[in-house]
Amino acid sequence: MSKNAKNESLLLGDEAVGFAAIDAGLTGIFGYPGTPSTEVFEAVEAEFKKNGVANRVARWAANEKVGYEFALGCSYIGKRSMVTMKHVGLNVAMDPFVNSAITGVNGGLVVVVADDPGMHSSQNEQDSRYLADFANLPCLEPSTPQEAYDFTTYAFELSEKLRLPVLLRLVTRLAHTRGVVARQEMKEPTDLGIPNSESRFNWVLIPSNARLQYQRLRDNFGQLLEAADDFNKFKKGDRRGVVVSGMGKANFDQLCKEEATISKFSKLEVMAYPLNDSLIDKMLESCDEIYIFEENYPYIEDKFIAKTRQTKIRGRRDGTLNIAGELDPGVLRQALKLSMPEKKKGPTIDLPARPPRMCDGCGHIDAYNAMKEAFNIIGVSDPRVFGDIGCYTLGAQPPFEGIDTCVEMGASLGMALGAAMSGQVPSVGVIGDSTFFHSGLPTLISLVESKVNANFVIMDNRITAMTGQQEVVATDIIPQLAQAAGLLPEQVHILTPLPKKHEENVKKLVEIFKNNRPDLIIFKRDCIQAMRKGLYAKINEEKKAGGHGHE
Repeated sequence: MSKNAKNESLLLGDEAVGFAAIDAGLTGIFGYPGTPSTEVFEAVEAEFKKNGVANRVARWAANEKVGYEFALGCSYIGKRSMVTMKHVGLNVAMDPFVNSAITGVNGGLVVVVADDPGMHSSQNEQDSRYLADFANLPCLEPSTPQEAYDFTTYAFELSEKLRLPVLLRLVTRLAHTRGVVARQEMKEPTDLGIPNSESRFNWVLIPSNARLQYQRLRDNFGQLLEAADDFNKFKKGDRRGVVVSGMGKANFDQLCKEEATISKFSKLEVMAYPLNDSLIDKMLESCDEIYIFEENYPYIEDKFIAKTRQTKIRGRRDGTLNIAGELDPGVLRQALKLSMPEKKKGPTIDLPARPPRMCDGCGHIDAYNAMKEAFNIIGVSDPRVFGDIGCYTLGAQPPFEGIDTCVEMGASLGMALGAAMSGQVPSVGVIGDSTFFHSGLPTLISLVESKVNANFVIMDNRITAMTGQQEVVATDIIPQLAQAAGLLPEQVHILTPLPKKHEENVKKLVEIFKNNRPDLIIFKRDCIQAMRKGLYAKINEEKKAGGHGHE
């Protein structure tokens, strides 16, 4: 528990991070919604609105790169800032992420990245620790909601001490786990002022200066090791040992309460990176066999394997653990060859699988039905439609089978255009309005100049529905953007996806798909769930008041 706590609350790991940021004197939080990171931003935004906090800002950005740059600008003028995203979102933000390590920061900047072992809502399991390593930045990894709170408050201090962004790594299970969290008194927003005359040029990465700044970054690696050593704990015990981090630590600690024998193991708790070689050496000297429990890549494990000659390393590389997927106490039991606890007998129920599906009455259903029928009419027996990430991705499933790809944000449009330029006729890419603003706009520019039969379909429901129905950064401007980019009015089509409009929509799609030219099709209809919740009225009220989010 934190010292001098003012109260205790039952919080999600995500919420603990958000409240810690507020209590640490945060000025601005920015990001792009992505499960499992979304609730960090929403906790801060709700608290700002609830308490009417002045001079603080919570703003969703068009994508993670823009969100990171918002946070970097906030840091530049001396204020504490936070940017949130999921692991694949860090790919989008990599340019400012890596270069901000070279410029350094002014006000503390904490980068919250939520990884998704097991791919509960993601395309891959990538591990953000590698990207922190790549950028030469410190990374903190909590294992409980209280640690998530405590590590966040310290991350701002560490950021200002090292003059570097600090990555706070969460995983799905921690982000969405509830625990009792003790909070500190809320600080007033910090203000370090703009960079002084001696350091202002640090932010100008022309090659001559970038080389000096990069050398400084590498020369200060020892400070990163010292900071990590303050977190990481080694305890000598038996000749069998365990290295734990993140949810591996949480699961092992839980298991120790049930199995006294494993509590005697030599133990290295890794809560911060980079990991000092001296700690690895201590473990190797103390143990004949070491189990490594970490989420989700064998990042620590590979460092041990690279240094050992005799000690047996048990983990993902040798098959003790599955190379993919989440850890849980049962997985650890099997790895350690502990007996499984007896299950209480009771009635068994064979429940059918319940995959996610589109909501009853969703406009995406009517859009896919219209496209499917239009393809049949023009004689395309096996249409291949490029899809993207959003609620409409569920169109890949029966009975629609309306899209055939889903790679990453914005890929549908680039793939559709590439296929059209390579001979597919007609070529269709489907994307949502939020994803279009996130990653689709540059491809729209290329569409205009392509002169091929490529059809971009935007499912415009004026909300980021899949991740919690957040407001989209812009609404009702896509046709104007398309024409500003160079499409003629007759190349921009707005259709209403409703059952009563089905025949009209099919007829229009047949006409469009036959055109030997680029076309933009906007299926425009509000999200039925957002309508029922009154979210559009709420958004409209905020716009009239002159705000987007809380400012």
